[in-house]
Amino acid sequence: MRTFEIKDNEDLIRVKEWIHSRYSSDDNSTETSDTVIKTVQWIVNTVKKSGDIAIAEFTERFDGVTLTPEEFEIPKQEIVKSFNALDSKILKIIETSAENIRTFHSKNLRNSWEETLEDGTVIGQKVTPIEKAGVYVPGGKAFYPSSVLMNVIPAQVAGVKEIIMVSPPSYNGTIHPVVLATAHLAGVTRVFRIGGAQSIAGLAYGTAHIPAVDKITGPGNIYVATAKAMVREIVDIDCEAGPSEVLVIADKNAHPCFVASELLAQAEHDEKACSVLITVQSDKNIIYEVDKTITQFLENLKRKDIIKSSLNNFGAYIIARDWDEVIELTNYFAPEHLSIQTEFPRKIEEKIKNAGAIMLGSMTPVAVGDYFAGPNHILPTGRRARFSSPLTVEDFRKVSNYIFYSQSRLQTQANDIISFAEIEGLTAHAFSVEIRTENRRNTSR
Repeated sequence: MRTFEIKDNEDLIRVKEWIHSRYSSDDNSTETSDTVIKTVQWIVNTVKKSGDIAIAEFTERFDGVTLTPEEFEIPKQEIVKSFNALDSKILKIIETSAENIRTFHSKNLRNSWEETLEDGTVIGQKVTPIEKAGVYVPGGKAFYPSSVLMNVIPAQVAGVKEIIMVSPPSYNGTIHPVVLATAHLAGVTRVFRIGGAQSIAGLAYGTAHIPAVDKITGPGNIYVATAKAMVREIVDIDCEAGPSEVLVIADKNAHPCFVASELLAQAEHDEKACSVLITVQSDKNIIYEVDKTITQFLENLKRKDIIKSSLNNFGAYIIARDWDEVIELTNYFAPEHLSIQTEFPRKIEEKIKNAGAIMLGSMTPVAVGDYFAGPNHILPTGRRARFSSPLTVEDFRKVSNYIFYSQSRLQTQANDIISFAEIEGLTAHAFSVEIRTENRRNTSR
């Protein structure tokens, strides 16, 4: 891991340049290479044109699994069988996690509202769920029942009628039974064993066997993320997720083992994950202790090669001049995960404006948010926490504004509305008001 020690403003600029460079360089950016873009565009266009036939061909080519279009969907009895065969201890863990997620997300619901004014005018907003949601669950190097829960439960709480799940056939030509069992538990409507960019195109455009949806959520590799960005013109998506990241703020009171464990946990996601520790000059000894601890822990971890690559290429220690600078850099970084391991974490937290999920104190590892506490683990990456949020129930709902104007109110406001329309040169707009009122003008049209 590289070390940045800030001694002057030029050093501060260099740190910010490094933070920014992670998302603008070809090595680790959410801005994809020309090769990836061309490949995904080809896949999307082919699926759009040829539907199920294209998806079957891409599934055989990329996943090594031969399926007919009729075999894309996993029969309900197979899903129920996986659920019934699930170990009772695992089932209890997943059920508890699901309940925590449901409870947390149920608090996010907005209500429709309506107001009737004295003259009979009615204004309001109607909040309604989208009709069909598509959920992508990764299935390459590992299987992720937690991703099922984090995507499906908010959609269910929102009132979505149809939830369509897709996942690569990477477990003996199908989807891992624990993922299938979790899908049943969470209430998925239909499950398809297809993945990659082709599955995103299938959900967006629809085929003879795969229904088109209104929104697609869920994490995936660079091909999945690129496909989601490409189909955004016809279907909504959650976000264009990039490599996972954690920023740990630590002071001299932090336990080196706890800090090291957070950096290691994030680094094991993939080689492009970013793990950063930041502290102040007076507490910089914590960095030396953490670095030694990482070396001690690393050799016993299964994914040590991935972790080493991630930490060597995208890990960093940052030594700021004071705590104000720590706050400034944290808000600039806008991390996906922020772990605050200081003596008074809430004093730091109250100054944080940009972060996807904030873990307060030494007893709150990122893993509790990933799996169990209830908040969503689908979070903005790549500095997007400056302007976007974690996945919520409201991402599966939409608002319709409505207006009922009384005759007297339109008459009272007609001149102002007509004048506003004429300011913009939209005379037909003005005429649509004039024709309903006594505010006729001799304006040539």
